[in-house]
Amino acid sequence: MKFAVASFLIAASIANCSAADWPQFLGPARNGISPETGLMKKWPADGPKEVWRVKGGVGMSGIAVSGGKALTLLQKDGKQVLLALDAKTGKTLWETPLAAEYENQMGNGPRGTPAMSGDQVFVYTGEGILVAASLKDGKILWQHHPVKDFGGMPSDYGMSCSPLVVGSQVIVSPGAPGAAVAAYDTKSGKLSWKAGDDPAGYSSPALLKVGGREQIVVFTGASAIGLTPGTGELLWRYPYETEFNCNIATPLAVDGRVFISCGENHGCVLLDVSGKEPAVVWESQGTKSVFKNEWQTAIQFDGHLFGFDNVGSAGPVTHLACINAADGKPVWQKSRFGKGNLIAADGKLFLSTMKGELVVLAANSKRYEELGRKVILDTTRQSPSLSGGLLYLRDDKEIVCLDVR
Repeated sequence: MKFAVASFLIAASIANCSAADWPQFLGPARNGISPETGLMKKWPADGPKEVWRVKGGVGMSGIAVSGGKALTLLQKDGKQVLLALDAKTGKTLWETPLAAEYENQMGNGPRGTPAMSGDQVFVYTGEGILVAASLKDGKILWQHHPVKDFGGMPSDYGMSCSPLVVGSQVIVSPGAPGAAVAAYDTKSGKLSWKAGDDPAGYSSPALLKVGGREQIVVFTGASAIGLTPGTGELLWRYPYETEFNCNIATPLAVDGRVFISCGENHGCVLLDVSGKEPAVVWESQGTKSVFKNEWQTAIQFDGHLFGFDNVGSAGPVTHLACINAADGKPVWQKSRFGKGNLIAADGKLFLSTMKGELVVLAANSKRYEELGRKVILDTTRQSPSLSGGLLYLRDDKEIVCLDVR
């Protein structure tokens, strides 16, 4: 069994990144899957070896890794900061202040994960400032405030979109009138296009091959939409409204179709977007839905979807579940597993829990198969990253690198 590799356009958009890189939110293909192999076959007696551990800061940003650098956003000395570390040693290479510190009732600090492409990195702050910086030294090359520029309203819980680079454009979701989604030229910073009228959700755009073509798919605060790369032409729209615009998980491609899911008593749906209007292949909605991803994007593997099933308003209970991707039928469930994030590689699932644990599972579509677990950090909501056999985790205090080869 092998994980799917990134499409041509995705590979082109992250040129200069090797197969071992994790250059953006959810990895090289923005689906939480790494093509790496040769990872741990069994759980070590004392857990994975710790390579380094350094002081970090407050923020929900994940860690992007490429070209020997590990980048994340955090708060330090009253500022939102872009921090660059040596990926192998944890040594600080440079840090760039971006804006004043961001405070919010649902947690302080920036939310989006950096996107590394060529000699640049793109970041989106908690209030929605898009910044392009040099990977060499962190120098700011250009910046915009699309939420303010287009007359939008910041999301209640903070702007959470992680930038997506497609070719020569970087894409974010301002959620403003006429600019639900906006694209900028990566080098000049000039606006390339804007599209849609939906408010911003908390999801990140993805480049997917669905409906027989490459599309930029965005889960906004009110719908899922498909856009033509390069021009932003609206291809289709599927309304999906939730309380407080809390559409958070990133859309996934499942056999050429679009899968979206939302927690807090909502559910999930698989859409065929090959026609003029989206058609529902299957759906499971409401309190009895089989799969309700709150803020965690599911993993598709071996014809199945693995992920967190958030039960009840505001998510008091979260199970870990596996469902059949083709028809949505449940396969197994680990009750009350708790909240966390997951990524996948080499037939394994690597999960970070809110308790600060690293949990490794076999990507077994027949049963729950845990290989091991260990407390690594304090409370964490940040997603793991994997590059060159090294797993990167963080919380609001520290950043840790583990050897999982």
